[in-house]
Amino acid sequence: MTRSTTDEAAVPPLPSPKERRRLREAKSLSEEEVAAAVGVTRATVRSWETGRTSPRGRKRALYAKLIAPEPAVKPEVVKPPVVTAEAAAVVAGPVAAVPAAPDLPEASPLPEAPPAAPPADPPPAPVSDTRSGAEAADERRVSPAEAFDELYARTAPGLVRQTYLLTGRRTLARESVERAFELAWQRWPEVAVDRDPAGWVRAAAYEYAMSPWHRLRRTHRHPDAPPTEPGKRALFDALLDLPPAYRRTLLLYDGVGLDLPEIAAETEASTPAAAGRLMTARAAVAERFPELADAAPAEQSALLHDRLGGLARAEHVPVPRPARAVRTGSENKARLWTRAAVAGVALLIAVTGLTLHTAPTHYEPPISPPERVGGVPPRGGPQKLTAQDLKLQKSLSEQLAHGPERLVPQLE
Repeated sequence: MTRSTTDEAAVPPLPSPKERRRLREAKSLSEEEVAAAVGVTRATVRSWETGRTSPRGRKRALYAKLIAPEPAVKPEVVKPPVVTAEAAAVVAGPVAAVPAAPDLPEASPLPEAPPAAPPADPPPAPVSDTRSGAEAADERRVSPAEAFDELYARTAPGLVRQTYLLTGRRTLARESVERAFELAWQRWPEVAVDRDPAGWVRAAAYEYAMSPWHRLRRTHRHPDAPPTEPGKRALFDALLDLPPAYRRTLLLYDGVGLDLPEIAAETEASTPAAAGRLMTARAAVAERFPELADAAPAEQSALLHDRLGGLARAEHVPVPRPARAVRTGSENKARLWTRAAVAGVALLIAVTGLTLHTAPTHYEPPISPPERVGGVPPRGGPQKLTAQDLKLQKSLSEQLAHGPERLVPQLE
């Protein structure tokens, strides 16, 4: 094993890219400060926080130490000593007859020990007696399907209402949430260890719901009918008039209750950009509601939270499918895509083999097509002399007249 491999193994695993950015902003560190401390450029730090690359070697150790959260000091819990009934009677005397408070549960009576000599090594108390009920419940093993079903039952209905406020389309909201949970079940080993599984699913649902490709679908081309109540209808129209990024930021801050660093990490924007979107969205909504414009920022956030919640609860949003159906649909889609990939690879191999089998083994130049050629006299046979031929014939005749005599062979 090389030295670099040993150093990487000694460094604790880095958190997810979104968690890296949250930890950096929680310590009030900028990208330039982290880059200067680690010895890289700002673009490299940004690629680490977006998940495109990961640090290695010495830089990985420095980066992990730089963004490591502060260890929380837990107060030591002092357990009260177990007092038997006989000891309480001896110590308290007449006061022991006072009844116990009704809020506290009575301790189970302990069996009296027989009068015998104490053993040299007393046996340890069984674990089941010293363990509390909460610890026993935490140690109970939960299957992945049960954990997924619990997350789905706790977050899916509210997430459908949030997505409806984001898109204004009930069917698209339900489809987005179900699609996000299907994706979460396909990547459940990653989602289960995430710091905020509900936030992971929420981000996936919002990204799917805000996709511009839904405009090409006839069912999602136009938003649903607005609410009939004037106040809720005005808020509904004000939300849909906002750009999608501003609407999402307003919903996450005043509707869900996230902080600006968390919103910036989820929307893949900087914290100042998220704050600017929030202020612009609030100003646009406050123009239609005078009571929001005159309120303080804290009171304005509380009013928006109440009105957004009232709008989401007042509208009839379709209930998502059961968790078992979502898991089954995710598995069927994964199985279908796997079979399609295998079929595509098999088809590609067959076409390649057929091409290799039918391809020629040597090159045969193609025969050029025939062309008509002009200006070439035909072979043999008398033909009419042209003017140039006649001129040449005359010139030759005149030159022979003044030249040497021809030699004529004679018979001897």
